[in-house]
Amino acid sequence: MTQVQLNTVDRIISLRSIAEQFDFVGEVLAVERYGSGNVNDTFLVTLASDPREKAILQRVNQQVFRHPELIILNMRAFMEHIRVTNGRRADTQGRRWEMPDIICAKNGADYWRDPAGGFWRLTSFVKGAQTYDTIRDRHHAREVGYALGRFHSLISDLPVENLHDTLAGFHITPRYLAHYDAVMVNGAPKLSPEIEYGQNFVAQRRAWASVLEDAVLRGELALHPIHGDPKVNNILIDDVTWQAVSVIDLDTVKPGLVHYDIGDCLRSCCNPLGEETEAFDAVRFETDLCQAILEGYLAEAQHFMTARDYDYIYDAVRLIAFELGLRFFTDYLEGNVYFKTKDAEHNLRRALVQFRLTESIEAQADAIQAIVAAQR
Repeated sequence: MTQVQLNTVDRIISLRSIAEQFDFVGEVLAVERYGSGNVNDTFLVTLASDPREKAILQRVNQQVFRHPELIILNMRAFMEHIRVTNGRRADTQGRRWEMPDIICAKNGADYWRDPAGGFWRLTSFVKGAQTYDTIRDRHHAREVGYALGRFHSLISDLPVENLHDTLAGFHITPRYLAHYDAVMVNGAPKLSPEIEYGQNFVAQRRAWASVLEDAVLRGELALHPIHGDPKVNNILIDDVTWQAVSVIDLDTVKPGLVHYDIGDCLRSCCNPLGEETEAFDAVRFETDLCQAILEGYLAEAQHFMTARDYDYIYDAVRLIAFELGLRFFTDYLEGNVYFKTKDAEHNLRRALVQFRLTESIEAQADAIQAIVAAQR
């Protein structure tokens, strides 16, 4: 793909010319679509002078991120903080760890706007590593846990007031439930067994949707800087050592509960079939992967975790799986206006996967809580 649509008046601009707006040394050889993100448009930029030199070009979805400049400000704030803490808290095993960095535009800004108002940014490419859509084994799971724990550890003392809230209400489950209720006022687009199942599923679990927010109000949990979307395919694994080397997709770094990240990581990683499977009845939360992830995570993060933080880990993984299913289901009912979809039923299928996963988590509550207890 070499061109992008800028607006509805048939104006197009080449991706190469967009990449060349940034201070990325050398002539651009190619710009190709990259990754499988559901929100932003992501491309891999390759230099003509040295095909090994690459960068990541993204057009930020301004329907989702209404103030994309705040994303850049957050990235600058935590990257500068990590540069200091990574040196101060060097890994005793001498492991590789690096974060993508912002590449400035030629006009000196950290981003570039196209003539139609599109918001573009370029970041460095972490070489010799790749992401995976599902967990391959326990070693992979432990490395994912390590990566999230390392990330949290490095920014744990970054004051949350130094970060902007780029997505107000993100991971606040009661707000998603209120949105669902508002959409349901107009009724489902059509009645089917899958829609009835989804409606009943939400109705049976709405009473505990505020479990984490209630804990914040009681002063049991505190806000920290978080990643916001630590799915398995946002963790880079070294091609040679098979060790985690980075956490990417940094748009949702913001103040929040570490439980949002822990829950989302476990939800994503402990479902070997992945988010896009259509084998709904085979979806299962794997507790052995959960154990490996928490071992890797807490080895890095235990220095800032409180006793109350441990108390809510099970609630977090159960709630975040439910929450994502609710979001997919609501988007389907609303006409697929938020997440990218392949067809009209795509978000409904995604919702069913997360609802089945939630049921599996609930069925194994004792086992998950025992795993958490063993890590204290």
